Amino acid sequence: MKMYNTIKLFSCLLLAFFAGSTAMAQQQLALQLNPGEDNPRNSEGDFITLKDGRILFVYSHYTGKSTSDHAPAHLAGRYSSDGGKTWTQQDQLIVEREGDMNVMSVSLLRLQNGKIALFYLKKNSETDCIPLVRMSSDEAKTWSDPVPCITDRKGYFVLNNNRVIQLKNGRLLMAVALHTSLNGKWQGKASLHSYYSDDSGATWKAGSTVPNTTDIVTQEPGVIELKDGRVMMFIRASGGHQQLSYSNDKGVTWSHIETSNIESPLSPASIARIPKTGDLLLVWNNTAAQVRTPLTVAVSKDEGKTWQHVRNIETDPDGWYCYIAIHFTKKDVLLGYCAGNRPKRTHLSVTNITRLTQKSLYKK
Repeated sequence: MKMYNTIKLFSCLLLAFFAGSTAMAQQQLALQLNPGEDNPRNSEGDFITLKDGRILFVYSHYTGKSTSDHAPAHLAGRYSSDGGKTWTQQDQLIVEREGDMNVMSVSLLRLQNGKIALFYLKKNSETDCIPLVRMSSDEAKTWSDPVPCITDRKGYFVLNNNRVIQLKNGRLLMAVALHTSLNGKWQGKASLHSYYSDDSGATWKAGSTVPNTTDIVTQEPGVIELKDGRVMMFIRASGGHQQLSYSNDKGVTWSHIETSNIESPLSPASIARIPKTGDLLLVWNNTAAQVRTPLTVAVSKDEGKTWQHVRNIETDPDGWYCYIAIHFTKKDVLLGYCAGNRPKRTHLSVTNITRLTQKSLYKK
């Protein structure tokens, strides 16, 4: 009997070991960018796969002592040569601090013409912040001069990281939040607008304002092209759910906002299409409480009507997970996101890069 119990215990330990090994194989923290001396915050980055197989992650690297959105920052890069498993330990300067306040909030995009587009915000004041774009023809070794994406008006425009897309017809499309100011001070409620380019980012046109006749606060929109040709805008909003708007004309005009089935605090979500399956991947804070934890993934097989395979990947009750970049490799998905701690007041100061297998997204 003692021998039987010993064998049974050993078998249980083996099962636990292999289960833990499988979990580790399905999810791995590949890089953590912590604050340090003269570097109080690392946040809002994005990925691009280069033609030589390396992956570049460009993020907002803050300097000085303040962690404010308006504190000094430049854009820095790290590289991975093994599909996102490991990363270089030293920063490479990508874009110097150009704005009077900073540059921040990166979107990287491989264009249909083969070039790489680098989008980011240039922030001069609480009433002057617009997205710029630079192009690279040599795999991110050098960049063109910046081109402003908004020229028809001035104001404080927010373009989140990992937010610009190219439609099947070649159009570049972004959704932005325009925040008004009161006596020079930034206000939280924003009007939402789209901007698009039909000449690979050389010039940009404004779409219409997203209709909102409600008291719902809207902020930080993102866009995804659906299989039926429509574009869906997903919107950080008050009221306990993400809001949605749709365009039938490739991002020029938009429907009135409507409440989604995505329960959420006033926090941004990210949605991307899984290349292998064609399904949508959602990454967000799956709670109606006004906290940014847990960080959750889910899959939709019906273009966002319903969500399945809901799974938390970060669960620390004191965590602060947001501003997610999604990037697919052949077998994995890389998530870059803020991963600070509320009691330690490092909310947006820490950035994680986590690697998950694409198979694990469908885990029941």
